[in-house]
Amino acid sequence: MTRDEKKVIIASSLGTVFEWYDFYLYGSLAVVIGANFFGQFDEVTRNIFALLAFAAGFVVRPIGALVFGRLGDLAGRKYTFLVTILIMGSSTFLVGVIPTSNSIGMGAAVLLIGLRVLQGLALGGEYGGAATYVAEHAPQDRRGFYTSWIQTTATMGLFLSLLVILTTQSFLSDASFRAWGWRIPFLVSIVLLAISVWIRMRLGESPAFLRMKTEDKRSRAPLHDAFFQWEHAKWAILALFGLIAGQAVIWYCGQFYALFFLTSVLKVDAFTGNLLVAWALAAGVGGFILFGWLSDRIGRKPLILGGCLLAALTYFPAFKMIANLANPALAQAQQGVHVVLAADPAECSYQFNPTGLARYSSSCDRAKAALAGNSVVYSQEKAAPGTPASIRIGNKTIDPKAPGFAQDLAAALAAVGYPAAANPSVVRLAHPWDIFRPQPFKLVVVLAYLVILVTMVYGPVAAALVELFPTRIRYTSMSLPYHIGNGWFGGLLPAVMFAMNAWSGSIYFGLWYPVVVAAATAIVGLLLVPETNRRDIFEGDLSFHPQDRFVEFDPNAADY
Repeated sequence: MTRDEKKVIIASSLGTVFEWYDFYLYGSLAVVIGANFFGQFDEVTRNIFALLAFAAGFVVRPIGALVFGRLGDLAGRKYTFLVTILIMGSSTFLVGVIPTSNSIGMGAAVLLIGLRVLQGLALGGEYGGAATYVAEHAPQDRRGFYTSWIQTTATMGLFLSLLVILTTQSFLSDASFRAWGWRIPFLVSIVLLAISVWIRMRLGESPAFLRMKTEDKRSRAPLHDAFFQWEHAKWAILALFGLIAGQAVIWYCGQFYALFFLTSVLKVDAFTGNLLVAWALAAGVGGFILFGWLSDRIGRKPLILGGCLLAALTYFPAFKMIANLANPALAQAQQGVHVVLAADPAECSYQFNPTGLARYSSSCDRAKAALAGNSVVYSQEKAAPGTPASIRIGNKTIDPKAPGFAQDLAAALAAVGYPAAANPSVVRLAHPWDIFRPQPFKLVVVLAYLVILVTMVYGPVAAALVELFPTRIRYTSMSLPYHIGNGWFGGLLPAVMFAMNAWSGSIYFGLWYPVVVAAATAIVGLLLVPETNRRDIFEGDLSFHPQDRFVEFDPNAADY
């Protein structure tokens, strides 16, 4: 790797780490931000609004992909992702200085949501620009290895945001941090912004774009050419369903849902859950580079589709193993205690609630939400129309509409063996080195396996996307399926899985969502997506070589 190539990778990766740092920073501080910017509402409502503001960043990512993808194909890769990082960094810094609701009321919330939308738009343009820029600088036989460094940035951004937050909290009291200390991680971002912009300003334009510009082959209408000409649009659709959808659900399941499963379902304390997942990420992060490098030798498809297939086959046993290791008493109660929910099916909703705004008030919905919240496995029994729901635990029947329902349910569950969160069998860590005890070490091994699946599908995917599309519409074409897949297929995964678990009465039923999506991606990708790791991306148009053969052209020939 030459010095210039290293500079390209470092500059692109550092900027993308910063983008993800900004994005995760808000998610990590959502509760504190909710108290400061939506303080005029009750606690539940302000937390909902805080999460909605976070979700706004996901929703607009595909729009950012279209806006900045088009700009990148018209004006160039370098200048476009300079714009995205300036928007992202400025928006993050401004979150740290805008007044709160105590000063300007609802105006604070409007400003915050506006900045979150700008952050999401910028993130939608950043990934495609960084991946395209690095790939167009890479040697043809090392493209997977070079772009795999970009793939590490989301994990590194998450680590950096947590590190800055924890460091700030260690120097301040809890009250001071909640009052004003939360601003410090946002303000610190201005230093990272300055470094990232300085490095990117020193870069040149990508050679593929310069060649295309010199030969006057740029698209005059990238959006039209990418999505309204079937010969190109079909590859965007196939990229979404044959590569990205499976990658997205595996990524979110292995890095985010695993933590939710530990803390919310298995009742592991937040510090222990974060530490276990952090160790697993540290153990598996090298897989991004390994599988990117390997994809240059054996191809992108065997790794991405193989990871999808492995996830589909092993998710159920892996998550059951996590349950047995993290909270053995709860796993035993789920297997041995028979709980029955009797309800009129007409009263039962499918509680898909990604925004948190929906309200479920029927006796069946209250019962299902309470059972799911207590991680209870139950069977369902059809009751006569109009009959209120009831829960039977042993010889005790509980009315979800009765006063003190939550306390009665907790007491009945404890009587038949469901453990409290403070049960000694629940894995618990006091220090980072406690993971070397047998129980947490085994847990880290299983969690690291989930992370390795993430790296297997995510490490090579940037190179695969770059290689699918011609240079003149590459930035536009690859950005949209990537952000639809990861923003919607992946971003909705926690809400979909919770709703499936609550509907079915099983803490594992929701796993069918990533399993089915990953399996479908493996089938679509195997049958319809070509292998691309030997493709010449300076040509890159699939119409030139539909059989995926490398073709040499003589520019001096009369029929060139």
